[in-house]
Amino acid sequence: MRCARWRPGGLRGFTLVEVMVALAIVALALPALLFALHQQVDGTGYLRDKSLAQLLANRKLVELRLLTAARAELLQGADSGSEEFAGRPWHWRLESTPTQVQGFFRVEISVRAGEGESGPLLYSLVAFMAMPGGVRPGVATRASVGDSPVAG
Repeated sequence: MRCARWRPGGLRGFTLVEVMVALAIVALALPALLFALHQQVDGTGYLRDKSLAQLLANRKLVELRLLTAARAELLQGADSGSEEFAGRPWHWRLESTPTQVQGFFRVEISVRAGEGESGPLLYSLVAFMAMPGGVRPGVATRASVGDSPVAG
């Protein structure tokens, strides 16, 4: 006579040891998965900030080009300021230095997160600009880009 619990070819369940091993594997893998997800979210925030900093630097370069065309002279020296952009505070610094080519200037615009220069540098834009109308002795020596009427 056969036992009622044993069926030939029937399916058997998992033992307690097998269930405990499976739970241990899940318990070890879950924190690693959450850590990777957290890093992904942090990376997305950093890329958002970097993209906004790039937009702000490009906007400052356009403002500088418009001011240069309106004043018929190129900014020489440095300028900096803080402003709110996309609902967050940013600090930008613009520096114009002459190059070896007469009449051409190297313009560097750096953008940091936060109010002051202590925030992390997120984007740095370098452009080269020529003095309008060719080489002239009169070059502006500290025009404020942020105070222009085209700043928005």
